[in-house]
Amino acid sequence: MAKQKQDKLPKIGMLYLDHVLRFFDKSNFKGWPDKIETVTYHWKNDKDRFIKEVKRKKIDILIGNIPATAYETFREIARALPNVQFIPSMDTQFSNKSKENVTRFAWKYDIPIPQTYIFYDKEKAAKFIDKTEFPKIIKKSYGPSNYGGYFVHKVDSAQEAHNLLAQKKYHPAYFQDFVLMSADVRVMLIGHKPVCAFWRRPPEGEWLTNTSQGGSMDYMDVPKELLDLAVQVSKNANAEYWACDIAVGEDGKYRILECATAFAAFPYIRDWIGQYLMWKFSNGRFPKPNIPLYNWEELGKMDASVLRTLRYITFGRYTPSYDGAYFLDKKTKETEQGEMYLHELDALYPILLTEDRTKEEWPSDKWNFQDNYGHTVRKVHAKSNPVDRELPKELEEVSSDESEESAVMLTEKKMKKILTKVEGIGKKKSNELIKELGVDGLVDALEDAPEKLKKDFDWMKKKVLKELNKQWEAFKSKL
Repeated sequence: MAKQKQDKLPKIGMLYLDHVLRFFDKSNFKGWPDKIETVTYHWKNDKDRFIKEVKRKKIDILIGNIPATAYETFREIARALPNVQFIPSMDTQFSNKSKENVTRFAWKYDIPIPQTYIFYDKEKAAKFIDKTEFPKIIKKSYGPSNYGGYFVHKVDSAQEAHNLLAQKKYHPAYFQDFVLMSADVRVMLIGHKPVCAFWRRPPEGEWLTNTSQGGSMDYMDVPKELLDLAVQVSKNANAEYWACDIAVGEDGKYRILECATAFAAFPYIRDWIGQYLMWKFSNGRFPKPNIPLYNWEELGKMDASVLRTLRYITFGRYTPSYDGAYFLDKKTKETEQGEMYLHELDALYPILLTEDRTKEEWPSDKWNFQDNYGHTVRKVHAKSNPVDRELPKELEEVSSDESEESAVMLTEKKMKKILTKVEGIGKKKSNELIKELGVDGLVDALEDAPEKLKKDFDWMKKKVLKELNKQWEAFKSKL
């Protein structure tokens, strides 16, 4: 009997950006039989060349995360490549761009978040400050990164809020009600199934849970109900892979703080994502990975240095046997539905395929408020948070009659001032860095992959890079 011919596999490409830390590597797709291409975006007017390279290499699927500073450019690139599937899709990556986008995503899908207020009109923001109750959280909504909590501020009075915004000039003005938290939980999902989750707890007397700010973390006893919320949000985003930060309030409620496809992940988790995507793209030629629920409790007992080196972990499916029944059936979890065995819980969280969509859910001509506001005359109705109390009526809408104000970002002048403070970087070399990368690309490089600067610029010696990092940290500390 003749052997049935297998369907041709799609051509995969890895999407990279100069000076941005890579999330995936070809090794994450172990066993893929065909050549995997790479395409690198070089910043600064590289759009047309990038599009031509993708077409020339006949790529069907382009895999990679887009940093906030390149998001709108890649919206245009994706439109110019209608036959190329971006993974994650640009709609799925909508929340990567800004905290404002996370909020609008949450408003649309009735996802619980802290009560949030967004203003583009400075006068309306000022009126809100004078009328609202405190404390409040003020955040920088848009930018290349959050810089480990530098742009998240707790203000306890109207005067403090006015002073902060006068100093920082954040645009838009982004406020949230301060929620007393006992902890927050980072949940990572693949195919809408939780594959890793851990607690982050603030230091005694503090409110920020970032480990960079002294917070602690552990992997044990994440509630099923919290995982349910993460699954719901992943499905709303139609995300192949996803991460949520969920606040556990002292009032017992769960609220989404952050969510995105760009997140720190151990190598074995990136391998699992690769296994999932190979299953998705191959029409069954590659098996669906089996990733048991609460696997992180056992893996989390290992030292972090070991976890950072683990690769190609696979799990067999639970099959009843004398030994299996003895060991697996001993471990249970308490849920709102009562006590459940781990394999019973696992069956409630299948790995699912995402939908392949052609229509844009978040087109930039409608949802790019950061760049469009002040350029177009239109009225934007802010939908109130469906979980918490509604906005005051006088603050429900924001009109676009304000004078144009750019998003808070570093100017070339400010960046040159930082660069030329470094011994070994004069005007000529600072101009070279900015010309090659642009201000946004240079910020991403300093934050995510400073060592690549040394590799890509021959004159960037170790001593110079060390001093540059020192000046960059000094600049951030004054923000």
